[in-house]
Amino acid sequence: MRSVVYPGTFDPITNGHIDLIQRAAFLFDRVVVAVAVDTGKDPAFDIERRVELAEQVLRNIPQVEIARFSGLLVAFARKHGTSVIIRGLRAVSDFEYEFQLASMNRRMAPDIETLFLTPAEQYGYISSSLVREIARLGGDVSAFVAPVVQAALRERFG
Repeated sequence: MRSVVYPGTFDPITNGHIDLIQRAAFLFDRVVVAVAVDTGKDPAFDIERRVELAEQVLRNIPQVEIARFSGLLVAFARKHGTSVIIRGLRAVSDFEYEFQLASMNRRMAPDIETLFLTPAEQYGYISSSLVREIARLGGDVSAFVAPVVQAALRERFG
């Protein structure tokens, strides 16, 4: 079985994330969506809510599993029997950071590959942080997230 892990904070999960997960599900038999516990950020949603939203949004993609993770991503990948990590690249500005992460992961675990995917052009500008900011300021985020996520953001930011 070909498996891949797609890590992120998913705070919140966006249509761009969903696009990449659907692409990964086309390429792989099993996609483990790894929701980071230790974000290093101040998330809008706690880990339980981020996992719950991901489960709701992705429930119609049968080969997707949702899991929490903390610690090293390469250790998580090994534990879950995956040898490929998927990362999304929206713009050239993402590349330097993602390249650095991929290089560090390769140094720690040469048997685990990183595969970069780009989202469809209509999602290339979407980021969770921008979606949170728009929602916090009372804007309409319906073009960027699933309805259940939009409702959660409205509940969170009123």
